Amino acid sequence: MSDNAFLADKLRSGKAVITGWSQLSAPMVPELFARSGYEAVTLDLQHGMYDFASACEAMAAIALAGAHRIARIPVGDNALAGRLIDMGADCIIAPMINSLRDAETFARAVKYPPIGDRSWSPFRAAMLSGQTRDQYLENANAQTLAFAMIETQDAIDALDEILSVDSLDGVFVGPSDLSLALSKGASLDPNGSHTGEVAGEIAEKALAAGKLAGIFCLNADKVEEAYNQGFRLMSHGVDTLFLDHSARAALKEVAWLAEQGTGPAAGY
Repeated sequence: MSDNAFLADKLRSGKAVITGWSQLSAPMVPELFARSGYEAVTLDLQHGMYDFASACEAMAAIALAGAHRIARIPVGDNALAGRLIDMGADCIIAPMINSLRDAETFARAVKYPPIGDRSWSPFRAAMLSGQTRDQYLENANAQTLAFAMIETQDAIDALDEILSVDSLDGVFVGPSDLSLALSKGASLDPNGSHTGEVAGEIAEKALAAGKLAGIFCLNADKVEEAYNQGFRLMSHGVDTLFLDHSARAALKEVAWLAEQGTGPAAGY
């Protein structure tokens, strides 16, 4: 679990943070991630089952367990980004940011004036971060992170412009969609060498621009590769995959029962 430092401070200091990835909208699931030792948990409102209400409950559970709270919003839902931050998200990941305008509009929704348009009502966020209202206002723009997902050819082409947005804190690579873009839809290859090379180039550009870099990793080897490329926010572990793999492993352990045939039940 995390210490009292803010997620933004950790990442800017160069510390690597592993986030669990939660698609199942039961608050105990992300809480278990945190209690198992994850420093951060990401709630997936794009491809997962979370809505605003269940995300609010989950963020409270994550905070109770001492971890940082990250949320991925649906495509283009910048209004939801602001609401999630008000309820305690430390970082918002926005998918399909493909242009300078996309990046500017998203980042401004996450930041207060003068660098953004976020509206004031962070009472839950201040509570979960352990700050007074005045402390929160003083620190919010620095402590609340806006990450733009780079996962299309348009985003790669516009990367320099996207990285020029002052209120944007970093980029987050989605390797599955990136591989689809690079192959022009011919193949899904998130762990492929070409996808990895392009991801590394994205991280290199982000770091040169003074931004943070994050990435979704599908195995431990990709975490190591990403770290060496300069990524510092890395997802590793998805609740749906944990359940699927564990269920299959449990049944495999008792596969011998399938060879026993059938017989009379005891007592009948």
